[in-house]
Amino acid sequence: MKQTNAVPAGAGWVSKSIRDFQGSPVARIGDEWMLVTSGDNPLSGGWNTMTASWGGFGVLWGRDIAVMFIRQSRCTLEFAEGADLFTLSFFGGGHRKALAFCGEKSGRDYDKAAETGLTPIVFGKEDAGGKAAGAVGFAQASEIIVCRKLYTHDFAPGGFLDPSIDSGCYPQKDYHRMFIGEALTMMVRG
Repeated sequence: MKQTNAVPAGAGWVSKSIRDFQGSPVARIGDEWMLVTSGDNPLSGGWNTMTASWGGFGVLWGRDIAVMFIRQSRCTLEFAEGADLFTLSFFGGGHRKALAFCGEKSGRDYDKAAETGLTPIVFGKEDAGGKAAGAVGFAQASEIIVCRKLYTHDFAPGGFLDPSIDSGCYPQKDYHRMFIGEALTMMVRG
């Protein structure tokens, strides 16, 4: 299903380093959740998003990175695979119902922006010195971390050293694909 067309982000967004991210990443991701979004033509509805409570930040290959995971069955996977960029949008309080919807429903069946009232935005060439150009986030977000894909890897059953993870998290064998992205910028309201 086509999603609501994203609108240009417009003025008011400031580029910062991911190193300025406030709060515990473990609590922000695991407890507050985030939206993982990617798209190939967001101005025409060519994007999708999903809620994630798994992920992380760190340093790898001498770069600031973000890691996120998408199950093979998720509609967002095809968008993440087809685009160079993905974003991680954080909202703080007040958007739990919208985030729950985006985690429970598929973009194959629902226009998530229309259903939740979230406003998809796309950053232009003028944002973050061009580093954020084409990245899709949400106007209601407090932080939008823009990442460029560096590496992907599929989880495999033989890699689990603790078998309870495979049996507990993957009873249907719908394993995640891991994405490591270079955190190019963090867009915040100025």
